[in-house]
Amino acid sequence: MKVTAIDRFFVDVPFREVPERNMARFLNGWHVSEVCRVETDAGLVGVGETLPNYTWGVVTPSAVDRTIGRNPFEAMWDDSLGAGLQMALFDVAGKAAGVPCYRLMGQKVRDWCPIAWWSIDMPARDFAIELKDAVAAGYVASKQKARPWFDVFAQVAADREVIPAHFTLDLDFNGLLVNAGNAVPVVKSLDECPNVSIYESPIPQGDVEGNRRIRRSTRCAIAMHHGSPPVMTAVREQVCDGFVVGGGASAVLRQSRLAHEANMPFWLQLVGTGLTTVFAMHLGAVCSHAQWPAVTCVNMYQHQLLRVPLEVKGGYIRVPETPGLGIELDEDACERMRASSSERPNQRAVYSVHRPNGDQTYYLSERQYWDDYAAGNLPVAEPGTTLDALRDDGSAAWTDLQRRVQGGPVRSHGA
Repeated sequence: MKVTAIDRFFVDVPFREVPERNMARFLNGWHVSEVCRVETDAGLVGVGETLPNYTWGVVTPSAVDRTIGRNPFEAMWDDSLGAGLQMALFDVAGKAAGVPCYRLMGQKVRDWCPIAWWSIDMPARDFAIELKDAVAAGYVASKQKARPWFDVFAQVAADREVIPAHFTLDLDFNGLLVNAGNAVPVVKSLDECPNVSIYESPIPQGDVEGNRRIRRSTRCAIAMHHGSPPVMTAVREQVCDGFVVGGGASAVLRQSRLAHEANMPFWLQLVGTGLTTVFAMHLGAVCSHAQWPAVTCVNMYQHQLLRVPLEVKGGYIRVPETPGLGIELDEDACERMRASSSERPNQRAVYSVHRPNGDQTYYLSERQYWDDYAAGNLPVAEPGTTLDALRDDGSAAWTDLQRRVQGGPVRSHGA
């Protein structure tokens, strides 16, 4: 069996309402998925997807050229081919062998894989809306971005109003608590919420001593992206309790083996629609320590691109038992959502961070206010802090403000 043709096309998959208004600041391009379809001389077809604006590996013309004429079983372990192409090769290989993809990956250790609801940073009221939807959809865990430009304490308080006692929260700081001196009192305060279970990357992961201090100060688990600091350093210095694992199939299984030897759990983080989610479930089925809920962000989308959507029951998704990925691409939906390009610009706005003392700082983009906080120029967990988007209203005042913030943050001090 050989690959005879590879077709790729873009689809623009709408976000649900709350992600739509919050992702527009910085991650609007996650709307776009590139669907990859692999055809073989045996008449079998495999499908996969790449989020071109957020992926561990894009599919390039060179990767396509290198795959045409090859046996899918020979090519499928090559991570350098990119996300969607590798996924499609596994799908068609499983169909050819008459087995689900997980049977090609290793020994099955679970029938149901845990999955978490994912949310970008947003105002507390939007988190409450999202978690009501999460509970209704069968989830029992949520990974949430925790950002200094929103009040994380208000965020968690709003969460608690709408979730049951068994629902757990992972708060992802992406290093923005900056240092252990900032982080320790924050995590100790958040520890008082019994639903909070994991803190991800509270400070930069390379700060070994600071992370070790934080871990010793909290009742919650600390999660770090696998590889920074080096795994053996993380294990020896006891800086975290588990990992975030992602990448191609070969990389995931390699990282999984290391986590197994260290007896440390991890969650799989592979982002996309239902196609990526089901691929993550096949990987999770054979990775012994993929014990924390996977993060695929599938909950953001109005459509999974699947003929029969995946169901979450009690926080888990059943691993398919039919050959290949075990799903059917919704061709009609893909046709309706076809896009000509992967480009999808973020909203045109100036951003204003309001502090409770009346100070305001204006920024051109999330990158600008992220860097300002990471530099330690503003308090990293100040109750009452909010972020507003000042969209282009065509006025001379807005145009002047945008011109000024292009040179850096513009600060306005309260009384």
